[in-house]
Amino acid sequence: MKNWKDVIRHTTFRYIDHSGESEFHGKPYTALTSFAVDDALAISVSNEESAPVMRLWVHPYTIVLGIPDAKLPFIDQGVRFLSEKGYNTVVRNSGGLAVALDEGVLNLSLVIPGIHHISIHDCYEAMVSFVQYMLRDLTDQIEAYEIEHSYCPGDYDLSINGKKFAGISQRRVKDGAAVQIYLDVEGDSKKRASIIRDFYSISKKDEETKFSYPTVDPNVMASLSELLGVDLTVEDMKNRVFTAINDFSEEIVEPTFSSGELDTFEKRYKQMIKRNEHVFKILEE
Repeated sequence: MKNWKDVIRHTTFRYIDHSGESEFHGKPYTALTSFAVDDALAISVSNEESAPVMRLWVHPYTIVLGIPDAKLPFIDQGVRFLSEKGYNTVVRNSGGLAVALDEGVLNLSLVIPGIHHISIHDCYEAMVSFVQYMLRDLTDQIEAYEIEHSYCPGDYDLSINGKKFAGISQRRVKDGAAVQIYLDVEGDSKKRASIIRDFYSISKKDEETKFSYPTVDPNVMASLSELLGVDLTVEDMKNRVFTAINDFSEEIVEPTFSSGELDTFEKRYKQMIKRNEHVFKILEE
């Protein structure tokens, strides 16, 4: 597996901490907003108008669905179930399946240019090595392989002793990519997994589907705090992210969003609204 420096050659990074934001450019700061922001940044780095970006984001009680999830036979019932349990539902524009977010889950978006020359796997491996580096003083047991019966299973699930604490997806726009990872840092990982398990049970029932949806077992997932036996918090992880990106770069910049980036955000936000029209309609009924 390649490490960060095999893939990422940039020496200047833009650092954006959106983990405590309540709004962005006049919009409520929901996960829907976050995916539009990442698209705007991917286009900006693709056009060489921005340095590569490390962005941090946190959203309370949100289930982020993958595109295949929106095609579940009883998705209407599943979305209503999530709403009754106090969760917002967003269909994202990147790969993968359903994941659960709350204040104990830290999301990172690594936004880099030049992806026409960098494979999808290389981007994933760069993120894996970044997380391994961040936590190197606490463990050397982080592995990347698919954890069966986890939610959003994939080849780059991150686990310790067979229990998953993170998953990675990737969104490519023009010559830019947003490599997005959720880190289950603290809180009730079993509750998160149980919500996803029940969502699939309600949304699929016993129907045959062309797509293979996971049968989620909450026991194969855990938080980093649980796995490491330490009281690790999201704030702790944010500090680790900054320290690691500082170690991997020569300069960190924190410029405000340009007018061009905000214009692109508005366009991408409208696209995300359109992608989620069916979800909104379900909740209005």
